[in-house]
Amino acid sequence: MRTLHGLIMVVGLLGLSACTDQSATDKPDPRPNILLIIADDLGYSDLGVFGGEISTPNLDALAGAGRMLTNFHVAPTCSPTRAMLMSGTDAHRAGLGTMNGLWSEQQKGKPGYEGFLNKDIVTFVRLLKEAGYHTYMSGKWQLGYEAGYYPLDRGFEEAFWLKFGGASHFSDMRGITEYGEDAYWGEGREQLQALPDDFYSSVNFTDKMIEYIEKNRADGKPFFGYAAYTAPHWPLQAPQEYIDRYEGVYDVGYDGIREKRIERMQAAGLIGAGHTPAPQHPEWPDWEELTEEQKKLEVRRMQLYAAMVEALDENIGRLIRYLKDSGEYENTFILFFSDNGAEGSNPHDLASNPTWVPQNFDLSYENMGKPGSYASTGPGWAHVSNTPFHMYKGFPTQGGLLSPTIAVFQDRIKAGSRSDAFITILDVAPTILQLAEVPHPAPEFNGRRVHPMIGKPFFAHLEDREADVHPPEHVYGLELFNRRMIRQGDWKLMYNNRPWGKESWELYNVEEDPGELNDLAQSRPGKLQDMLALWQQYVDENDVLVFDELKMGFTNGKRHYEYQ
Repeated sequence: MRTLHGLIMVVGLLGLSACTDQSATDKPDPRPNILLIIADDLGYSDLGVFGGEISTPNLDALAGAGRMLTNFHVAPTCSPTRAMLMSGTDAHRAGLGTMNGLWSEQQKGKPGYEGFLNKDIVTFVRLLKEAGYHTYMSGKWQLGYEAGYYPLDRGFEEAFWLKFGGASHFSDMRGITEYGEDAYWGEGREQLQALPDDFYSSVNFTDKMIEYIEKNRADGKPFFGYAAYTAPHWPLQAPQEYIDRYEGVYDVGYDGIREKRIERMQAAGLIGAGHTPAPQHPEWPDWEELTEEQKKLEVRRMQLYAAMVEALDENIGRLIRYLKDSGEYENTFILFFSDNGAEGSNPHDLASNPTWVPQNFDLSYENMGKPGSYASTGPGWAHVSNTPFHMYKGFPTQGGLLSPTIAVFQDRIKAGSRSDAFITILDVAPTILQLAEVPHPAPEFNGRRVHPMIGKPFFAHLEDREADVHPPEHVYGLELFNRRMIRQGDWKLMYNNRPWGKESWELYNVEEDPGELNDLAQSRPGKLQDMLALWQQYVDENDVLVFDELKMGFTNGKRHYEYQ
Protein backbone atom coordinates (compact mmCIF):
# COMPACT_ATOMS: atom_id res chain seq x y z
CA MET A 1 0.00 0.00 0.00
CA ARG A 2 1.09 3.53 -0.65
CA THR A 3 2.61 5.51 2.18
CA LEU A 4 -0.13 7.07 4.30
CA HIS A 5 -0.27 10.66 5.26
CA GLY A 6 -3.43 12.25 6.37
CA LEU A 7 -5.76 14.53 8.21
CA ILE A 8 -5.76 18.24 7.97
CA MET A 9 -8.21 20.87 8.18
CA VAL A 10 -6.96 23.69 6.16
CA VAL A 11 -8.52 26.88 5.17
CA GLY A 12 -6.60 28.89 2.58
CA LEU A 13 -6.65 32.60 2.80
CA LEU A 14 -4.42 35.26 1.40
CA GLY A 15 -4.75 38.76 0.01
CA LEU A 16 -8.03 40.44 0.83
CA SER A 17 -9.30 42.08 -2.32
CA ALA A 18 -12.59 42.36 -4.10
CA CYS A 19 -13.81 39.48 -6.25
CA THR A 20 -12.15 39.62 -9.64
CA ASP A 21 -13.78 38.53 -12.89
CA GLN A 22 -11.04 36.19 -14.00
CA SER A 23 -12.21 35.92 -17.59
CA ALA A 24 -12.37 39.69 -17.97
CA THR A 25 -8.99 40.54 -16.45
CA ASP A 26 -6.75 37.51 -17.10
CA LYS A 27 -5.10 38.35 -13.77
CA PRO A 28 -4.79 35.90 -10.89
CA ASP A 29 -7.41 36.36 -8.20
CA PRO A 30 -5.46 37.57 -5.14
CA ARG A 31 -7.92 36.22 -2.58
CA PRO A 32 -6.66 33.41 -0.33
CA ASN A 33 -7.19 29.72 -0.68
CA ILE A 34 -9.11 28.11 2.16
CA LEU A 35 -8.57 24.55 3.34
CA LEU A 36 -10.55 22.91 6.14
CA ILE A 37 -9.25 19.63 7.49
CA ILE A 38 -11.52 17.63 9.78
CA ALA A 39 -10.69 14.58 11.85
CA ASP A 40 -13.57 12.29 12.78
CA ASP A 41 -13.93 11.45 16.49
CA LEU A 42 -10.39 12.54 17.43
CA GLY A 43 -9.90 13.22 21.14
CA TYR A 44 -8.54 16.43 22.64
CA SER A 45 -5.24 14.95 23.87
CA ASP A 46 -4.48 12.48 21.05
CA LEU A 47 -2.03 14.64 19.08
CA GLY A 48 1.54 14.88 20.30
CA VAL A 49 1.37 18.66 20.56
CA PHE A 50 -1.76 18.30 22.73
CA GLY A 51 -0.11 15.77 25.06
CA GLY A 52 -0.57 12.43 23.32
CA GLU A 53 1.88 9.57 22.82
CA ILE A 54 0.65 8.87 19.26
CA SER A 55 3.18 9.85 16.58
CA THR A 56 1.75 12.95 14.85
CA PRO A 57 4.82 14.87 13.61
CA ASN A 58 3.01 16.57 10.73
CA LEU A 59 0.20 18.01 12.83
CA ASP A 60 2.70 18.93 15.53
CA ALA A 61 4.70 20.82 12.87
CA LEU A 62 1.51 22.47 11.63
CA ALA A 63 0.86 23.71 15.16
CA GLY A 64 4.42 25.02 15.28
CA ALA A 65 3.79 26.95 12.08
CA GLY A 66 0.59 28.54 13.37
CA ARG A 67 -1.65 28.80 16.40
CA MET A 68 -3.14 26.14 18.66
CA LEU A 69 -6.73 26.93 19.63
CA THR A 70 -7.22 25.27 23.00
CA ASN A 71 -10.82 26.38 23.67
CA PHE A 72 -12.53 25.56 20.35
CA HIS A 73 -16.04 24.13 20.78
CA VAL A 74 -17.97 21.90 18.40
CA ALA A 75 -21.25 19.97 18.71
CA PRO A 76 -21.56 16.63 20.56
CA THR A 77 -21.68 14.54 17.36
CA CYS A 78 -20.58 14.66 13.75
CA SER A 79 -23.49 15.74 11.51
CA PRO A 80 -24.74 18.53 13.83
CA THR A 81 -21.18 19.91 13.86
CA ARG A 82 -21.05 19.74 10.07
CA ALA A 83 -24.44 21.44 9.75
CA MET A 84 -23.30 24.28 12.00
CA LEU A 85 -20.06 24.53 10.03
CA MET A 86 -21.75 24.75 6.64
CA SER A 87 -24.51 27.13 7.71
CA GLY A 88 -22.98 29.27 10.44
CA THR A 89 -26.22 28.86 12.40
CA ASP A 90 -27.66 26.56 15.04
CA ALA A 91 -28.10 22.91 14.10
CA HIS A 92 -31.85 23.08 14.79
CA ARG A 93 -32.21 25.83 12.20
CA ALA A 94 -30.14 23.90 9.67
CA GLY A 95 -32.05 20.60 9.95
CA LEU A 96 -29.82 18.65 12.35
CA GLY A 97 -31.77 19.02 15.58
CA THR A 98 -31.10 15.31 15.68
CA MET A 99 -29.09 12.89 13.57
CA ASN A 100 -30.55 11.00 10.63
CA GLY A 101 -32.28 7.86 11.86
CA LEU A 102 -32.16 8.85 15.54
CA TRP A 103 -35.48 10.71 15.82
CA SER A 104 -37.78 10.43 18.79
CA GLU A 105 -41.46 10.05 17.92
CA GLN A 106 -42.06 13.66 18.95
CA GLN A 107 -39.36 14.93 16.58
CA LYS A 108 -40.40 13.14 13.40
CA GLY A 109 -41.60 15.52 10.72
CA LYS A 110 -40.85 18.63 12.74
CA PRO A 111 -38.98 21.59 11.13
CA GLY A 112 -35.34 21.58 12.13
CA TYR A 113 -35.35 17.84 12.76
CA GLU A 114 -35.10 16.67 9.16
CA GLY A 115 -31.84 14.82 9.85
CA PHE A 116 -30.16 16.45 6.84
CA LEU A 117 -29.01 19.94 5.86
CA ASN A 118 -32.23 21.68 4.92
CA LYS A 119 -32.92 24.49 2.44
CA ASP A 120 -33.58 27.08 5.15
CA ILE A 121 -29.88 27.89 5.01
CA VAL A 122 -27.37 28.61 2.27
CA THR A 123 -23.96 27.00 2.68
CA PHE A 124 -20.91 29.22 2.70
CA VAL A 125 -19.54 26.83 0.04
CA ARG A 126 -22.29 27.86 -2.36
CA LEU A 127 -21.50 31.52 -1.73
CA LEU A 128 -17.79 30.95 -2.35
CA LYS A 129 -18.50 29.16 -5.61
CA GLU A 130 -20.75 31.95 -6.86
CA ALA A 131 -18.04 34.44 -5.89
CA GLY A 132 -15.44 32.76 -8.11
CA TYR A 133 -13.85 30.12 -5.89
CA HIS A 134 -13.17 26.56 -6.92
CA THR A 135 -14.88 24.38 -4.30
CA TYR A 136 -13.62 20.85 -3.64
CA MET A 137 -14.66 18.14 -1.22
CA SER A 138 -13.06 14.83 -0.36
CA GLY A 139 -14.40 12.74 2.50
CA LYS A 140 -17.47 12.31 4.67
CA TRP A 141 -20.71 14.12 3.78
CA GLN A 142 -23.54 12.91 6.11
CA LEU A 143 -25.63 16.01 5.37
CA GLY A 144 -28.05 14.76 2.71
CA TYR A 145 -29.22 11.36 1.55
CA GLU A 146 -31.03 11.94 -1.74
CA ALA A 147 -30.62 13.90 -4.97
CA GLY A 148 -30.92 17.63 -4.37
CA TYR A 149 -29.00 17.37 -1.09
CA TYR A 150 -25.70 15.89 -2.26
CA PRO A 151 -22.39 17.84 -2.17
CA LEU A 152 -22.72 19.26 -5.71
CA ASP A 153 -26.22 20.47 -4.82
CA ARG A 154 -24.85 22.44 -1.87
CA GLY A 155 -22.04 24.31 -3.59
CA PHE A 156 -19.21 21.91 -4.34
CA GLU A 157 -17.73 21.87 -7.83
CA GLU A 158 -15.94 18.54 -7.36
CA ALA A 159 -16.56 15.92 -4.68
CA PHE A 160 -15.38 12.43 -3.77
CA TRP A 161 -17.71 11.59 -0.94
CA LEU A 162 -19.11 9.07 1.49
CA LYS A 163 -22.85 9.55 1.94
CA PHE A 164 -23.25 8.12 5.44
CA GLY A 165 -21.45 8.71 8.72
CA GLY A 166 -18.93 5.93 8.32
CA ALA A 167 -17.89 2.85 6.38
CA SER A 168 -15.09 0.35 6.06
CA HIS A 169 -11.82 2.18 5.56
CA PHE A 170 -10.76 -0.40 2.98
CA SER A 171 -12.02 -1.24 -0.52
CA ASP A 172 -14.77 -3.68 0.53
CA MET A 173 -17.37 -0.87 0.71
CA ARG A 174 -18.96 -2.36 3.82
CA GLY A 175 -21.49 -0.21 5.62
CA ILE A 176 -21.43 -0.05 9.39
CA THR A 177 -25.08 0.38 10.34
CA GLU A 178 -28.14 -1.76 9.92
CA TYR A 179 -29.83 0.80 7.66
CA GLY A 180 -26.89 0.96 5.26
CA GLU A 181 -25.23 -2.42 4.91
CA ASP A 182 -23.46 -1.27 1.76
CA ALA A 183 -21.63 2.05 1.91
CA TYR A 184 -22.58 4.69 -0.67
CA TRP A 185 -19.48 6.23 -2.22
CA GLY A 186 -19.92 8.94 -4.83
CA GLU A 187 -17.88 11.12 -7.12
CA GLY A 188 -19.68 14.15 -8.44
CA ARG A 189 -23.28 13.02 -8.96
CA GLU A 190 -22.44 9.40 -9.68
CA GLN A 191 -22.51 6.50 -7.24
CA LEU A 192 -19.33 4.44 -7.41
CA GLN A 193 -19.70 0.70 -7.86
CA ALA A 194 -16.15 -0.15 -6.78
CA LEU A 195 -13.10 1.33 -5.10
CA PRO A 196 -9.44 0.69 -5.98
CA ASP A 197 -8.13 -2.59 -4.58
CA ASP A 198 -5.52 -0.76 -2.47
CA PHE A 199 -8.02 1.79 -1.17
CA TYR A 200 -7.54 3.17 2.33
CA SER A 201 -9.68 6.13 3.33
CA SER A 202 -7.03 8.57 4.56
CA VAL A 203 -4.81 7.91 1.54
CA ASN A 204 -7.49 8.19 -1.12
CA PHE A 205 -9.20 11.21 0.38
CA THR A 206 -5.83 12.94 0.20
CA ASP A 207 -5.23 11.76 -3.36
CA LYS A 208 -8.54 13.23 -4.50
CA MET A 209 -8.05 16.57 -2.80
CA ILE A 210 -4.63 16.96 -4.41
CA GLU A 211 -6.06 15.88 -7.77
CA TYR A 212 -8.85 18.46 -7.61
CA ILE A 213 -6.57 21.33 -6.59
CA GLU A 214 -4.00 20.47 -9.24
CA LYS A 215 -6.62 20.12 -11.99
CA ASN A 216 -7.47 23.84 -12.07
CA ARG A 217 -4.44 25.34 -10.37
CA ALA A 218 -3.18 27.12 -13.48
CA ASP A 219 -6.30 29.24 -13.96
CA GLY A 220 -5.41 31.62 -11.12
CA LYS A 221 -8.67 31.21 -9.18
CA PRO A 222 -8.53 30.56 -5.42
CA PHE A 223 -9.84 27.28 -4.05
CA PHE A 224 -11.80 26.12 -1.05
CA GLY A 225 -10.94 22.56 0.01
CA TYR A 226 -12.98 20.50 2.45
CA ALA A 227 -10.88 17.51 3.53
CA ALA A 228 -13.34 15.62 5.71
CA TYR A 229 -11.47 12.51 6.79
CA THR A 230 -13.22 9.52 8.41
CA ALA A 231 -10.34 8.60 10.73
CA PRO A 232 -10.30 7.62 13.52
CA HIS A 233 -14.07 6.91 13.37
CA TRP A 234 -15.03 3.26 13.91
CA PRO A 235 -14.62 0.65 12.56
CA LEU A 236 -11.04 0.81 13.77
CA GLN A 237 -9.01 -0.31 10.75
CA ALA A 238 -5.49 0.42 9.55
CA PRO A 239 -2.73 -1.13 7.43
CA GLN A 240 -0.69 -3.62 9.43
CA GLU A 241 2.53 -1.60 9.26
CA TYR A 242 0.91 1.14 11.36
CA ILE A 243 -0.68 -1.28 13.79
CA ASP A 244 2.69 -2.94 14.44
CA ARG A 245 4.22 0.37 15.54
CA TYR A 246 2.05 0.39 18.68
CA GLU A 247 2.71 -3.17 19.78
CA GLY A 248 2.92 -3.17 23.57
CA VAL A 249 2.40 0.60 23.98
CA TYR A 250 -1.00 0.30 25.63
CA ASP A 251 -0.36 -2.72 27.85
CA VAL A 252 -0.13 -0.40 30.87
CA GLY A 253 -3.85 0.35 30.62
CA TYR A 254 -6.00 3.45 30.83
CA ASP A 255 -4.46 5.16 33.85
CA GLY A 256 -0.85 4.59 32.83
CA ILE A 257 -1.38 6.31 29.47
CA ARG A 258 -3.60 9.04 30.90
CA GLU A 259 -1.16 9.97 33.67
CA LYS A 260 1.62 10.49 31.13
CA ARG A 261 -0.67 12.63 29.00
CA ILE A 262 -1.57 14.75 32.01
CA GLU A 263 2.11 15.24 32.83
CA ARG A 264 2.86 16.42 29.29
CA MET A 265 -0.20 18.68 29.21
CA GLN A 266 0.74 20.26 32.53
CA ALA A 267 4.30 20.81 31.36
CA ALA A 268 2.99 22.48 28.21
CA GLY A 269 0.53 24.66 30.12
CA LEU A 270 -2.53 22.96 28.63
CA ILE A 271 -3.76 22.08 32.12
CA GLY A 272 -3.60 24.73 34.81
CA ALA A 273 -1.75 24.03 38.05
CA GLY A 274 -4.95 24.14 40.11
CA HIS A 275 -7.14 22.15 37.73
CA THR A 276 -8.17 18.60 38.57
CA PRO A 277 -8.74 16.33 35.56
CA ALA A 278 -12.09 14.59 35.46
CA PRO A 279 -12.19 10.98 36.69
CA GLN A 280 -13.76 8.20 34.63
CA HIS A 281 -17.53 7.89 35.00
CA PRO A 282 -18.35 5.38 37.77
CA GLU A 283 -20.53 3.31 35.41
CA TRP A 284 -17.36 2.01 33.77
CA PRO A 285 -14.82 -0.41 35.28
CA ASP A 286 -11.25 0.47 36.16
CA TRP A 287 -8.46 -1.32 34.30
CA GLU A 288 -7.78 -3.59 37.29
CA GLU A 289 -11.40 -4.81 37.22
CA LEU A 290 -11.11 -6.19 33.69
CA THR A 291 -10.40 -9.83 32.94
CA GLU A 292 -7.18 -10.71 31.13
CA GLU A 293 -9.18 -11.38 27.95
CA GLN A 294 -10.88 -7.98 28.21
CA LYS A 295 -7.51 -6.28 28.71
CA LYS A 296 -6.14 -8.03 25.64
CA LEU A 297 -9.03 -6.75 23.51
CA GLU A 298 -8.81 -3.24 24.97
CA VAL A 299 -5.09 -3.02 24.21
CA ARG A 300 -5.71 -4.00 20.60
CA ARG A 301 -8.51 -1.44 20.24
CA MET A 302 -6.28 1.45 21.26
CA GLN A 303 -3.43 0.07 19.17
CA LEU A 304 -5.72 0.23 16.12
CA TYR A 305 -6.91 3.72 17.04
CA ALA A 306 -3.35 5.03 17.35
CA ALA A 307 -2.45 3.44 14.02
CA MET A 308 -5.35 5.27 12.34
CA VAL A 309 -4.32 8.60 13.85
CA GLU A 310 -0.72 8.20 12.73
CA ALA A 311 -1.85 7.25 9.21
CA LEU A 312 -4.08 10.31 9.19
CA ASP A 313 -1.21 12.51 10.30
CA GLU A 314 1.03 11.22 7.51
CA ASN A 315 -1.58 12.06 4.91
CA ILE A 316 -2.02 15.53 6.26
CA GLY A 317 1.70 15.89 5.89
CA ARG A 318 1.44 14.76 2.30
CA LEU A 319 -1.26 17.34 1.60
CA ILE A 320 0.77 20.11 3.22
CA ARG A 321 3.85 19.13 1.23
CA TYR A 322 1.82 19.32 -1.97
CA LEU A 323 0.72 22.85 -1.09
CA LYS A 324 4.30 23.86 -0.43
CA ASP A 325 5.70 22.19 -3.55
CA SER A 326 3.02 23.77 -5.74
CA GLY A 327 3.55 27.25 -4.32
CA GLU A 328 0.04 27.42 -2.80
CA TYR A 329 0.95 27.12 0.88
CA GLU A 330 1.85 30.78 1.42
CA ASN A 331 -1.58 31.85 0.17
CA THR A 332 -3.61 29.27 2.06
CA PHE A 333 -5.38 29.55 5.39
CA ILE A 334 -5.48 26.14 7.05
CA LEU A 335 -7.83 25.15 9.85
CA PHE A 336 -7.69 21.70 11.42
CA PHE A 337 -10.12 20.37 14.04
CA SER A 338 -12.10 17.33 15.14
CA ASP A 339 -15.87 17.15 14.69
CA ASN A 340 -16.48 16.09 18.32
CA GLY A 341 -14.77 14.34 21.20
CA ALA A 342 -13.54 10.76 21.02
CA GLU A 343 -16.18 8.05 20.71
CA GLY A 344 -16.96 6.11 23.87
CA SER A 345 -20.39 4.74 23.00
CA ASN A 346 -20.89 1.24 21.64
CA PRO A 347 -21.83 1.24 17.93
CA HIS A 348 -23.32 -2.25 18.34
CA ASP A 349 -26.22 -0.48 20.03
CA LEU A 350 -27.15 1.29 16.80
CA ALA A 351 -28.62 -1.97 15.47
CA SER A 352 -32.17 -2.80 16.51
CA ASN A 353 -31.31 -6.43 15.77
CA PRO A 354 -28.62 -7.50 18.29
CA THR A 355 -27.38 -10.19 15.94
CA TRP A 356 -26.77 -7.85 12.99
CA VAL A 357 -23.14 -7.07 13.87
CA PRO A 358 -21.95 -10.61 14.70
CA GLN A 359 -23.75 -12.00 11.63
CA ASN A 360 -22.17 -9.49 9.25
CA PHE A 361 -18.64 -9.01 10.63
CA ASP A 362 -15.72 -11.12 11.78
CA LEU A 363 -15.26 -10.03 15.39
CA SER A 364 -12.30 -12.28 16.15
CA TYR A 365 -9.18 -10.91 17.79
CA GLU A 366 -7.09 -12.05 14.82
CA ASN A 367 -9.22 -10.04 12.38
CA MET A 368 -9.35 -6.81 14.36
CA GLY A 369 -8.24 -3.88 12.20
CA LYS A 370 -8.65 -5.76 8.92
CA PRO A 371 -11.42 -5.59 6.28
CA GLY A 372 -14.61 -7.07 7.67
CA SER A 373 -13.78 -6.18 11.26
CA TYR A 374 -15.97 -4.04 13.53
CA ALA A 375 -14.31 -2.53 16.58
CA SER A 376 -14.47 0.75 18.49
CA THR A 377 -12.37 2.20 21.27
CA GLY A 378 -14.98 2.24 24.03
CA PRO A 379 -15.41 4.43 27.12
CA GLY A 380 -12.10 3.64 28.83
CA TRP A 381 -9.91 4.80 25.95
CA ALA A 382 -12.29 7.62 25.01
CA HIS A 383 -11.78 8.98 28.52
CA VAL A 384 -8.03 8.84 27.89
CA SER A 385 -8.36 10.52 24.48
CA ASN A 386 -10.43 13.36 25.94
CA THR A 387 -8.04 14.04 28.83
CA PRO A 388 -8.50 16.12 31.00
CA PHE A 389 -12.22 16.46 30.34
CA HIS A 390 -15.42 14.63 31.33
CA MET A 391 -17.21 12.05 29.12
CA TYR A 392 -17.07 11.84 25.34
CA LYS A 393 -18.91 12.11 22.01
CA GLY A 394 -22.68 12.39 22.30
CA PHE A 395 -22.59 14.49 25.49
CA PRO A 396 -22.55 18.28 26.07
CA THR A 397 -19.72 17.81 28.56
CA GLN A 398 -16.31 19.32 27.86
CA GLY A 399 -15.09 15.91 26.72
CA GLY A 400 -17.77 15.85 24.02
CA LEU A 401 -17.32 19.44 22.86
CA LEU A 402 -13.62 20.42 22.98
CA SER A 403 -11.57 19.89 19.82
CA PRO A 404 -7.78 19.99 19.31
CA THR A 405 -7.64 22.81 16.79
CA ILE A 406 -4.85 24.39 14.74
CA ALA A 407 -4.94 27.49 12.51
CA VAL A 408 -2.16 28.33 10.06
CA PHE A 409 -1.61 31.16 7.60
CA GLN A 410 2.02 31.95 6.86
CA ASP A 411 3.07 35.51 7.75
CA ARG A 412 -0.46 36.27 8.99
CA ILE A 413 -0.71 34.06 12.09
CA LYS A 414 2.21 34.01 14.51
CA ALA A 415 4.09 30.73 14.37
CA GLY A 416 4.15 28.65 17.55
CA SER A 417 1.43 30.70 19.23
CA ARG A 418 -1.54 29.60 21.32
CA SER A 419 -4.99 30.99 22.11
CA ASP A 420 -7.40 29.99 24.86
CA ALA A 421 -10.16 32.32 23.59
CA PHE A 422 -13.65 30.83 23.44
CA ILE A 423 -14.36 30.04 19.76
CA THR A 424 -17.08 27.80 18.31
CA ILE A 425 -17.84 25.93 15.13
CA LEU A 426 -20.42 28.65 14.36
CA ASP A 427 -17.59 31.15 13.93
CA VAL A 428 -15.87 29.29 11.07
CA ALA A 429 -18.24 30.17 8.20
CA PRO A 430 -18.24 33.92 9.00
CA THR A 431 -14.45 33.83 9.19
CA ILE A 432 -14.15 32.16 5.80
CA LEU A 433 -16.60 34.53 4.11
CA GLN A 434 -14.83 37.54 5.60
CA LEU A 435 -11.47 36.34 4.32
CA ALA A 436 -12.96 35.74 0.87
CA GLU A 437 -14.77 39.11 0.98
CA VAL A 438 -18.08 37.43 0.30
CA PRO A 439 -21.21 38.78 2.05
CA HIS A 440 -23.93 36.55 3.43
CA PRO A 441 -27.27 37.24 1.69
CA ALA A 442 -29.69 36.66 4.62
CA PRO A 443 -32.59 37.03 4.93
CA GLU A 444 -33.03 35.88 1.32
CA PHE A 445 -31.08 33.81 -1.21
CA ASN A 446 -32.29 33.04 -4.74
CA GLY A 447 -35.87 33.84 -3.84
CA ARG A 448 -36.06 31.78 -0.64
CA ARG A 449 -35.80 32.82 2.98
CA VAL A 450 -32.58 31.74 4.70
CA HIS A 451 -31.36 32.05 8.26
CA PRO A 452 -28.50 34.45 8.96
CA MET A 453 -25.18 33.29 10.33
CA ILE A 454 -24.90 33.81 14.09
CA GLY A 455 -21.18 33.24 14.56
CA LYS A 456 -18.46 35.88 14.58
CA PRO A 457 -15.32 36.07 12.39
CA PHE A 458 -12.19 35.28 14.39
CA PHE A 459 -9.35 35.95 11.97
CA ALA A 460 -8.62 39.31 13.56
CA HIS A 461 -8.01 37.41 16.79
CA LEU A 462 -5.67 35.02 15.00
CA GLU A 463 -3.70 38.02 13.75
CA ASP A 464 -3.59 39.46 17.31
CA ARG A 465 -5.67 42.45 16.29
CA GLU A 466 -8.39 41.48 18.79
CA ALA A 467 -7.78 40.05 22.25
CA ASP A 468 -10.93 37.90 22.29
CA VAL A 469 -13.53 36.66 19.83
CA HIS A 470 -16.65 36.89 21.99
CA PRO A 471 -17.50 39.25 24.85
CA PRO A 472 -18.22 37.80 28.31
CA GLU A 473 -21.97 38.15 27.78
CA HIS A 474 -21.94 35.97 24.63
CA VAL A 475 -24.33 33.00 24.80
CA TYR A 476 -23.76 29.63 23.12
CA GLY A 477 -26.36 26.86 23.38
CA LEU A 478 -26.66 23.24 22.26
CA GLU A 479 -29.20 20.45 22.48
CA LEU A 480 -28.91 16.92 21.14
CA PHE A 481 -30.62 13.68 22.23
CA ASN A 482 -32.45 15.73 24.90
CA ARG A 483 -29.10 16.59 26.52
CA ARG A 484 -28.68 20.32 26.97
CA MET A 485 -26.04 22.99 27.45
CA ILE A 486 -25.91 26.77 27.62
CA ARG A 487 -22.71 28.81 28.00
CA GLN A 488 -22.16 32.43 28.95
CA GLY A 489 -18.61 33.47 29.65
CA ASP A 490 -17.06 30.97 32.05
CA TRP A 491 -20.46 29.70 33.21
CA LYS A 492 -21.98 26.52 31.85
CA LEU A 493 -25.42 25.07 32.56
CA MET A 494 -25.84 21.43 31.56
CA TYR A 495 -28.44 18.66 31.66
CA ASN A 496 -27.67 14.96 31.11
CA ASN A 497 -29.89 11.93 31.58
CA ARG A 498 -29.14 9.25 34.14
CA PRO A 499 -26.82 7.45 34.69
CA TRP A 500 -24.51 9.92 32.90
CA GLY A 501 -25.85 12.97 34.71
CA LYS A 502 -28.17 13.84 37.57
CA GLU A 503 -31.22 14.30 35.33
CA SER A 504 -31.37 17.79 36.76
CA TRP A 505 -29.57 20.99 35.82
CA GLU A 506 -25.89 21.20 36.74
CA LEU A 507 -23.93 24.46 36.93
CA TYR A 508 -20.17 24.82 36.46
CA ASN A 509 -17.55 27.50 36.18
CA VAL A 510 -15.43 25.81 33.52
CA GLU A 511 -12.56 28.29 33.78
CA GLU A 512 -12.01 27.28 37.39
CA ASP A 513 -13.30 23.72 36.99
CA PRO A 514 -12.72 22.39 33.43
CA GLY A 515 -13.22 18.82 34.67
CA GLU A 516 -16.83 19.68 35.63
CA LEU A 517 -16.40 18.25 39.11
CA ASN A 518 -17.98 20.92 41.32
CA ASP A 519 -21.70 21.39 40.60
CA LEU A 520 -22.70 24.86 41.82
CA ALA A 521 -26.44 24.62 41.07
CA GLN A 522 -27.39 24.51 44.75
CA SER A 523 -24.84 26.99 46.07
CA ARG A 524 -25.44 29.62 43.34
CA PRO A 525 -29.24 29.76 42.94
CA GLY A 526 -29.17 33.25 41.46
CA LYS A 527 -26.71 32.28 38.75
CA LEU A 528 -28.73 29.11 38.13
CA GLN A 529 -31.85 31.15 37.44
CA ASP A 530 -29.98 33.54 35.17
CA MET A 531 -28.64 30.64 33.13
CA LEU A 532 -32.06 28.95 32.98
CA ALA A 533 -33.47 32.15 31.51
CA LEU A 534 -30.76 32.10 28.83
CA TRP A 535 -31.58 28.46 28.12
CA GLN A 536 -35.25 29.24 27.61
CA GLN A 537 -34.31 32.09 25.28
CA TYR A 538 -32.19 29.67 23.26
CA VAL A 539 -35.07 27.17 23.07
CA ASP A 540 -37.50 29.85 21.89
CA GLU A 541 -35.14 31.31 19.29
CA ASN A 542 -34.29 27.96 17.73
CA ASP A 543 -37.57 26.02 18.09
CA VAL A 544 -35.87 23.37 20.19
CA LEU A 545 -38.01 20.43 21.29
CA VAL A 546 -37.16 18.97 24.70
CA PHE A 547 -38.78 16.03 26.46
CA ASP A 548 -38.78 14.32 29.81
CA GLU A 549 -37.54 11.01 28.45
CA LEU A 550 -34.65 9.91 26.26
CA LYS A 551 -35.03 6.48 24.71
CA MET A 552 -31.92 5.75 22.70
CA GLY A 553 -29.57 2.82 22.72
CA PHE A 554 -26.50 4.27 21.06
CA THR A 555 -25.30 6.86 23.57
CA ASN A 556 -26.99 5.12 26.51
CA GLY A 557 -25.83 1.56 25.88
CA LYS A 558 -23.52 -0.01 28.46
CA ARG A 559 -22.59 -3.28 26.74
CA HIS A 560 -19.12 -2.37 25.50
CA TYR A 561 -17.30 -5.02 27.54
CA GLU A 562 -19.71 -7.74 26.41
CA TYR A 563 -18.31 -7.63 22.86
CA GLN A 564 -15.06 -8.79 21.38
